[in-house]
Amino acid sequence: MTLDEVRELGAAIDREIGKAVVAESDIVRLLAIALFSSGHVLLEGPPGTAKTLLAQSFARTLGLDYGRIQFTPDLMPGDIIGASLFNFQTSQFTLTRGPVFCEVLLADEINRTPPKTQAALLEAMQERSVTIDGRTEALSERFTVIATQNPIEQQGVYPLPEAQLDRFLFKLSIAYPDVEAERAIVAQYGRRSGTPRAAEIGVGKVADAAQVAGAIAAVETVTLSDPVIGYIVDLVRATREHPELATGASPRAASALAGAARAAAALDGRDYVIPDDVKMLAPHLLRHRLLLSPSAEIDGRRVDDVVAELIEQVEAPR
Repeated sequence: MTLDEVRELGAAIDREIGKAVVAESDIVRLLAIALFSSGHVLLEGPPGTAKTLLAQSFARTLGLDYGRIQFTPDLMPGDIIGASLFNFQTSQFTLTRGPVFCEVLLADEINRTPPKTQAALLEAMQERSVTIDGRTEALSERFTVIATQNPIEQQGVYPLPEAQLDRFLFKLSIAYPDVEAERAIVAQYGRRSGTPRAAEIGVGKVADAAQVAGAIAAVETVTLSDPVIGYIVDLVRATREHPELATGASPRAASALAGAARAAAALDGRDYVIPDDVKMLAPHLLRHRLLLSPSAEIDGRRVDDVVAELIEQVEAPR
């Protein structure tokens, strides 16, 4: 697949998902960037903001196998990855695969389940494989987790540990729509009480597995120049030296930012990364990897504010 075809595919994804979800185009673009750079996405927003419909439409548009897990306090690791069950007829253990064996997995309300169950996704997200009774089972090369969490609830939730947050490429905040967008939503869906599925709305497939693989291969051809590499490293290292941050970003974050920037360039039809690609992605990629210092929290500072300052302060190559 050529880079022009990748750009056209990105535009087609945006148009098709727009049939179902009235959302900022940046959200759809960032989901495509995550898929094409082998990353995972954490969606944070209040209930009723179409997070589930967005994930479902994204998978359907790209012809990917879709799975969903509703995380609850009583969910066990085996409910996610599967288990070996003894078959009395054959006197052998048979592998029963869990819902993680798909290509796009919606981990709905991931912060409502205990850490033991949350950790069941760690190997799947990092290695794209799971271990069941000592046997490693491979997942799809396109395996992508789209997790959601509700920022409003504070009771009965289990915040994701930093090690697992670091496995998510982006953390995207979905807010309530503006008045015009909400009018469009009510006009489109106000005739029924429940939220329809993507198939019922008419969301179609604009790509198949071969085209997705071709787009991922095309991303790998995008050039990352030494000045841009230096800029990425300087930006990430600056998070470790900022006085208002207790914890900065890791080398994994720098590598992830580079890969995501290459995917962003490909979706623009370019075979090279520019500093603006890095600047656009940095807030979404860094906000969940940084911890404010206690004094900064007392002063009411936000991580996004600090990241914006760092982007202004760190000199970008020309």
